[in-house]
Amino acid sequence: MALYSYKKQIFGPKKTILVAISYTSMTLGALFLFWSFYPVIASEFYTRVFIEDGSVRAAVPENSVTSIEKANLVKGSTNRFSTNLVDYSKASNWFVSPNVQEPIGPEVLENVKEYTLDIPKIGIENARVLVGGDDLLSGIVHYLPRTLPGKRGKVSLFGHSSLLQLYKSHNYEHIFSYVPFLEKGDKIYVTVNGARYMYEVYDKVVVKPEEVDVLDQQYDDSYLDLITCVPHGTYLKRAVIKAKMKDLAS
Repeated sequence: MALYSYKKQIFGPKKTILVAISYTSMTLGALFLFWSFYPVIASEFYTRVFIEDGSVRAAVPENSVTSIEKANLVKGSTNRFSTNLVDYSKASNWFVSPNVQEPIGPEVLENVKEYTLDIPKIGIENARVLVGGDDLLSGIVHYLPRTLPGKRGKVSLFGHSSLLQLYKSHNYEHIFSYVPFLEKGDKIYVTVNGARYMYEVYDKVVVKPEEVDVLDQQYDDSYLDLITCVPHGTYLKRAVIKAKMKDLAS
């Protein structure tokens, strides 16, 4: 017969509360990490699977001079680890080049300083577009303007994106967050001086910040590119959604 017996001591009320608090804190911490990183990981997965990687396109021959290189219009840092020092609220910092000078000043075409953008599918309505602007917190930027919507040439529009859980449709810090999810055939509307033009998405690619050739002009038709940062919540790459004008919208 055993001389001693052991009985597991039952937690007292205080210890039970402390254990409950510990498990609750760990659970909340795990949920917070999931909430923070899931959108970034999901965005990276989406861009890799559903958007063509523009870096696989044929390189521009060394002896050819693009419109961007000719004018030295792009500035920035090629050091991807120094992004914390770059002000990405300025459109001129979104693409980088190893040998650049100061970008040209804002241009005004036909006295048009701004116009509006509508993308019904993702809830963008009457958004302000700044022609030749640089401040992405004040509106969408029509970067390096050489032509206006509705005419031959390519219009490049820069807009901020953010983590999807932070998205606010009327806040220019988040306005292009859902642009990478646009699909072929989706409609984009631009209104300039009372004339409304309809563009239709036909392609989308992801490029690195140094691939400035994506900004080069095309004059064979009327094009519109929507450009934003991906994966969401980072500035690592640029999603370029390509559209072509279809008809004069009613």
